[in-house]
Amino acid sequence: MRRGPAILITIAVCALFAVFFIYPAGMVVKQAFEGPRGFTLEFFAAVFENPIHREGLWNSFLIGICATMVATLIAFPLALVGHRHNFIGKPVLGVLVLAPMILPPFVGAVGVKQMLGVNGAFNAAFIHLGLMDAGAPVDWLAEGRIAGIILMIGLNLYPILYMNIAASLANLDPAMEQAAENLGCPPWKRFFRITLPLAMPGVFAGASIVFIWAFTELGVPLVFDYGRTASVQIFDGIKGLDKNPLPYALTSVLLVVAAAVFSLAKLVIGRSPLGTAPRPKVRSDAKRLTGWRSAACAMLFLGVFLLAAIPHVGVILLSLAERWYGTVVPDQFTVRHYIEALGNGLVVPSIQNSLMYAGCAMLVALFIGLGVAWVVVRSDLRVRGLLDAVVMLPLAVPGLVMAFGYLALSQEGKPFHFLVGAAGNPFALLVMAYAVRRLPYVVRSSVAGLQQSNPVLEEAARSLGATPFRALRRVAIPLIGANLAAGCILAFAFAMLEVSDSLILAQQAEHYPITKAIYTLLSTLGNGTELAAALGVWAMVFLSTAIMGAAILGGKRGGLFKL
Repeated sequence: MRRGPAILITIAVCALFAVFFIYPAGMVVKQAFEGPRGFTLEFFAAVFENPIHREGLWNSFLIGICATMVATLIAFPLALVGHRHNFIGKPVLGVLVLAPMILPPFVGAVGVKQMLGVNGAFNAAFIHLGLMDAGAPVDWLAEGRIAGIILMIGLNLYPILYMNIAASLANLDPAMEQAAENLGCPPWKRFFRITLPLAMPGVFAGASIVFIWAFTELGVPLVFDYGRTASVQIFDGIKGLDKNPLPYALTSVLLVVAAAVFSLAKLVIGRSPLGTAPRPKVRSDAKRLTGWRSAACAMLFLGVFLLAAIPHVGVILLSLAERWYGTVVPDQFTVRHYIEALGNGLVVPSIQNSLMYAGCAMLVALFIGLGVAWVVVRSDLRVRGLLDAVVMLPLAVPGLVMAFGYLALSQEGKPFHFLVGAAGNPFALLVMAYAVRRLPYVVRSSVAGLQQSNPVLEEAARSLGATPFRALRRVAIPLIGANLAAGCILAFAFAMLEVSDSLILAQQAEHYPITKAIYTLLSTLGNGTELAAALGVWAMVFLSTAIMGAAILGGKRGGLFKL
């Protein structure tokens, strides 16, 4: 690739990121330190002096740490067993354990909340088994609400760790473990001395993303009516944004913690000589298991799937429930909630809005991502590695921080106000927010495709007089079409079900995307919860179809969440 176009693409992408990524995050930090008389630490001091904000930060940190531990305890054994053994049903079970990815966590929380209520399915089951007094049922949500949030988030995010760890284990050189075995090293010692250290880059990469996601999670605490987290406190402070600077300071604290975790993960991965070992020339052969050992491995995967599927089952049952009170399953079933959901004045416009927002965001991400991938793979610029790292930063910066920055910049008299105009339409804001947040999926898929395609074909087209852009359009893009489609499908699907940006930036009902409509229906009297569950099932079907399509078209699962 000629250096001129590569330099132009790099400058354009960096300028775009400076405006729509670095500037909003930097503005939040600036507002947190800016007082009437210039620089001040007063707002930060007020955050840490306020016991409510201190509790919110501590609870958010606790949720992040514990959810990451839950996800790790689930993901590592699964990845290790799947890497070392072939057992009955492994191909199907390996896909089923990724089931949490097809349901946004806050939608799953709707079903779990119904099941954990005083008159929910769990208490009904315990009463039926004689393990609980019917006159004194346990209020799980009151006594263990934060534990429920941790478990809910951990069960939803463990696939990210599972894919990273599985990718790390697949790249291990089997000769090292074989040498240790030949020298008499027992299995458990080989695991702690060789396998675990070699897999740590994947563990740190996945764990950092899971922690940042859980630390700033907004949807699940909102659904569980748990306001004592920093994310919910920021969300509640939006209405007084022009008069109250504390949300800026609180958001900056979240950003600092997330940046520190991301930097630590990059430092550990970058300095680990084990994580940067050359790719092995041979692959380790998984051991074929039979009998009870094969069944035990299958039961491990199946048990995790069944546990992780509880929120999905809860949402589906709630969407079909005509009456569900004090029983394990609904007394009566109906499909009218699906019909009423599609006929609701809030639902159909929200679907149309989400299709429009996500579709435009996907096109923006495709245009930028393809240019970035072309520079990273086909150019010889020294900064191409830095460019690749920069466009992956949205995975590390909390969506809540970016949404808060966009909202603040779109207020009257602020630089982004022209993007919403007098009517307050957040179309441009949501498109850019979605595009920047989901750009890494397109970049990783495009880079993988270009790395696998033969550059000789493009060079032949160039030698016959084709311009670089014509060679890209007529040769390269058709060759990597499946990879581009996989990245675009995932970017579109996750943009459709984005939570933080949707809840914060869409303030008027006519502009609500799907997730904001679901959240609004939850607070609607009558059958609002059932309608929200029905809409959540539609979202689940849509996202599962998109993920399967991306996998069929060649999306690299672990690479999508690569730091």
